Amino acid sequence: MTVNGAAATTPAAQVTPERRSSAGESEPAMPTSAEAGATLKHEAVGRVLGTQAASPLSFWVGLEPGKVLQLDDVVVTRREVPGHGTVLVAGVVTAVEARHEGAAYDSDVFLIAEGALPAAVVEVAEVRVTRIEPEVFVPPLPGSKVYLAGAGDRDQALYFDVMDRRIPLGTGRDGQPLYVNFDFLDGTRGAHVSISGVSGVATKTSFATFLLYSIFNSGVLDAESANTKALIFSVKGEDLLFLDHDNLRLDEKARSVYARLGLPAQPFGSVHVFAPPRPNDPNGVPHVAARTQGVSAFYWTLVEFCEEELLRFVFADADDERAGYSLLVGQVAARLKAWAEPVGDGGAVMVQGTTCRTFADLVEMLSDQLQDEGSRLQWTGAQTPLGTVNAFLRRLRSAVRPLSPIVRGDLPFYRAHSVSTSDAQVSIVDLHNLPERAQRFVVGVVLRGEFHRKESSGTARPLLFVVLDELNKYAPREGDSPIKEILLDVAERGRSLGVILIGAQQTASEVERRIVSNSAVRVAGRLDPAEAARSEYGWLPPAVRERATIAKPGTMFVAQPEIPVPLAVAFPFPAWATRPSEAAAQVTASSGDPFKGLPGIEDDIPPF
Repeated sequence: MTVNGAAATTPAAQVTPERRSSAGESEPAMPTSAEAGATLKHEAVGRVLGTQAASPLSFWVGLEPGKVLQLDDVVVTRREVPGHGTVLVAGVVTAVEARHEGAAYDSDVFLIAEGALPAAVVEVAEVRVTRIEPEVFVPPLPGSKVYLAGAGDRDQALYFDVMDRRIPLGTGRDGQPLYVNFDFLDGTRGAHVSISGVSGVATKTSFATFLLYSIFNSGVLDAESANTKALIFSVKGEDLLFLDHDNLRLDEKARSVYARLGLPAQPFGSVHVFAPPRPNDPNGVPHVAARTQGVSAFYWTLVEFCEEELLRFVFADADDERAGYSLLVGQVAARLKAWAEPVGDGGAVMVQGTTCRTFADLVEMLSDQLQDEGSRLQWTGAQTPLGTVNAFLRRLRSAVRPLSPIVRGDLPFYRAHSVSTSDAQVSIVDLHNLPERAQRFVVGVVLRGEFHRKESSGTARPLLFVVLDELNKYAPREGDSPIKEILLDVAERGRSLGVILIGAQQTASEVERRIVSNSAVRVAGRLDPAEAARSEYGWLPPAVRERATIAKPGTMFVAQPEIPVPLAVAFPFPAWATRPSEAAAQVTASSGDPFKGLPGIEDDIPPF
């Protein structure tokens, strides 16, 4: 205990290899100075309290004079158990309190401070047990010495010693590395990551990209590293388009953190960006401003739109499934697949004698066909109320403007225009220039294509990591939609197919429960107080929930199945550019000519 004021104090006892505690058990020897220099400091910080009940799940520690414990510190104590030998009880500090012992009234604090009233300042810490080794579930005895965990004990306490394949997550409050078991990421024993937090403060996307970087560079993938892919959907400006550029703001202090984690401080090595064509551009030039290399335009031809029945992704809002025209969507999509015929090499189609070269043409053709009583029955297959048809057409017409740049029939059909993960280790699909309606379409169609590709391959290897922000928008708790169906498929079957979802959302309470519950690793950054009180954050102890409401950017609370308490992790400053202004060797197009200085883009412009 720390005692101040007029009360007497007792000096901390020196620990020797032969010393036995007041409880009668043997105490561990302190490490030599050489060992202390090579490992974490192994020091006695206090004793197990006898005024608070100690259990195999938690206990309280009274601190020695001059000793300090803070939240997230890892501590250990030992007990001799007859027939079992020495039992290690390790845990993480979850609460720290200081109070005056001997004070009866609140006003006594002034008398104690003036020395007029004797009292002792007592500091105590609550420890939540994480591991008992061997598993003899007995409580630590009151009076037993408690130590700040050394390197070996720390690894035992946090189960790092049994993680054959571990991924660095960042550093703990002690500055030492913290890990996640890769078995719970690659599908061996679990899969998927759910990241929650306040937008703009929780740094969800930054943590997701660091996690990917750690996976690719920690060595756990071995020979599979080159073939393992990541697909990132970018919805926030062009911040994620420079992952393969050095960060100009990276300093030596940040580099030292990467060295401590066993990671190189460098950007991603292989990145390809896919962006939608510029609106009203006849050449299909990618709609990006800052990045000029390694960028390809993506879109779908009208032929693909009809053959692959992509019409259902035009109605990808949950409200569409609740509407009466959901059945009509499937019927019309089936007719388009059966009746559409390719015209020329530009991706145009002919349907019922009408040639369609743009998405607007296709919508106008459908409007004419469905409003005509004679042809309506051919399209619907049954008597359909005119009100239902009109509702369908209103919704379809509202999609013309957002989808016209990415559903085309006026560009050469042979031109590469598909989103592919085979070109680079990290493929980024830039969505920030698209309206929300078009974003839903792209996410749904791309995810379906990649999921079907993995299904047809018949093997889970190589892995595909999918990073998707705003998960509550694509897989809301209420309602159904084509995208939600795909994400549920990924969450429930993706583990066996090697498709790993890293989903981020502001509010986990608004995401489909089955997706969150299938996530083996759960992460929370800064949380809104009202959101933190929801049952979806039951994996956070009450004290950690309170801390999450004031967490600083860069601090995440990570829960994984092996460790009973979430770990407070500080991940390092990105070694890659997170915005155009941070990118080394930045290239900017001339403001006078939007195509000038765009190497690799002019080659995609078809000849006139």
